[in-house]
Amino acid sequence: MTQMKSIGRKRIAMIASRSPQSEAVYSKLFQSLKEAGFIMTGKHPDIVISIGGDGMLLSAFHKYESYLDKVRFVGVHTGHLGFYTDYRDFEIDKLVDNLKMDKGAQISYPILKVTLQLNNGEQLTYRALNEATLKRLSKTMVAEVVINQVHFEQFRGDGLSVSTPTGSTAYNKSLGGAVLHPTIEALQLAEIASLNNRVYRTLGSSVVVPKKDKIAIFPRHNDRYSLSVDNKTYVFDRIDHVAFQLDSKKIHFVATPSHTSFWERVKDAFIGDADS
Repeated sequence: MTQMKSIGRKRIAMIASRSPQSEAVYSKLFQSLKEAGFIMTGKHPDIVISIGGDGMLLSAFHKYESYLDKVRFVGVHTGHLGFYTDYRDFEIDKLVDNLKMDKGAQISYPILKVTLQLNNGEQLTYRALNEATLKRLSKTMVAEVVINQVHFEQFRGDGLSVSTPTGSTAYNKSLGGAVLHPTIEALQLAEIASLNNRVYRTLGSSVVVPKKDKIAIFPRHNDRYSLSVDNKTYVFDRIDHVAFQLDSKKIHFVATPSHTSFWERVKDAFIGDADS
């Protein structure tokens, strides 16, 4: 836990899903924060509050990713599962009280930098909180996988996914990848339906890559590919390669007394309380 510079009246932005429950929470929380003396604005906020589920938090992250050095996030959960959320919809008063006492403490998690290089020389850069996934649209994807400038394998299958430690509990987990604590600043490469037989062979398991290393994927065919970055998907022709590494910036969450530990989040999301 670290401290950010304390300020006077904090500027707070809010973003909510379109469900009636989230909209009701938005209205109540907005009024409570305004009455408490906070500046409610979507421009240059100090704190961003997302209301809904993890998808809403991802949307908030991408909306304000250019302010990552200055902004902290808070998630309010109104659905069935909220891995990134610290508060339930019935804890509005508790959230407001905690923000009144806030001194700038933060919890920080690594994020992913994705660099796409096209054959025409154009280069595009994205950031992901959870993961980025590359797939070939029409046929089996064949690609060379290079880790830290070492040729690792020739992949054949549906696609490849690279996740952050916090994203290890998302799509990566459904692919059979390991769950990583976010203090382990690493990337994880997971195969999507790889082809393994006497002719074609891949490692067949996820690979955890240290912070300093870079993963690069070089598709073998000039074709259409989809690159999914969290909850956004882009389609490209003629990709030269896609590179993945941990970004120099991180996402910061408000470290209130209600901030849930990573392992508590994992337990609540996937295990729950055992019956006695």
